[in-house]
Amino acid sequence: MLTASVRRSLLAAAKPSLHSPNQASSQFFLVPFRSLASLPVPPPVSTHDKSSERRKLHATATLQADATSSLARKTTSSTAVSSLTKRFVLTTEVTVSKIFPAGFGWQFSSIVAASQGFAADSLNFALCTGMGDALGVLCGHVGYYAAKKALVDPTIDSTKELHTGILLGSAAFCSGTAWQPTVNLLQSAELPWLSVAAGTWVGCGAAFYVGLRIARTLLSGPLRYVEPPTYENGQADAALSTSIGGATGFFVGTDVAYLPDQNLLYNLVGIQDGTPDLTASVMAGSSTALGFLTAQSGMNLVYPKGKCWND
Repeated sequence: MLTASVRRSLLAAAKPSLHSPNQASSQFFLVPFRSLASLPVPPPVSTHDKSSERRKLHATATLQADATSSLARKTTSSTAVSSLTKRFVLTTEVTVSKIFPAGFGWQFSSIVAASQGFAADSLNFALCTGMGDALGVLCGHVGYYAAKKALVDPTIDSTKELHTGILLGSAAFCSGTAWQPTVNLLQSAELPWLSVAAGTWVGCGAAFYVGLRIARTLLSGPLRYVEPPTYENGQADAALSTSIGGATGFFVGTDVAYLPDQNLLYNLVGIQDGTPDLTASVMAGSSTALGFLTAQSGMNLVYPKGKCWND
């Protein structure tokens, strides 16, 4: 393409002088015929090549509709990846801040309960372990977000996180209290290990859901950051409770006394007799974390965008 300055120069050269209008024509007739004949003749222009090139360019050019469609596909793909990444980031945060502390707190409180002489099939034992589960969730949640506020995000509302921790801790008290009686009941029926784990998943997941709905009803008044029960948060609570159930189901793997040859988690999180208390508590927290990650990862991949509790 000719530049603007070159175009302007060509126009100036082609424009006749305003002062001598006949000068150009007179000079033309003075040029000898041979001189004209000796002038270089430009090569013929192939209209076929240009037209074929135009047709080729036209055929390969991206239409506006195609470009818009391509951009939409790229945007949709990018949004989907971003949404999935967000789900797994939040899943990891929940696992670290609440699920691991819940298992740790339950196991540690069971050691305290046993030291007080509470039998594993007693109400006192169940209530003590439920309280340890709840405190693990509350302290883990508040502590995690306090550290995150100090180190990463100063805009975090500490009061809001406290209210959220109380809400989730209340639900964890219900599932933590229900865990040992549920396992005792299923094991007394001499069910296979997988059936005991699956039954605990369902039973404790349901207990967490009921506790969460009751906590919303009771706490939404005094705690302004707790949303009262609605249809929308009911669906989110049900999905979260399903993943919590997975954590409690994997927690069954810590019990190496019941059908150890069927225990799929025996070598991963099985707590043996004589295991130090702190180590046992860490292994218990690891089992609940593994169960929650397994259950929630499946939900992250299956649930449509905007339908999972962590969207």
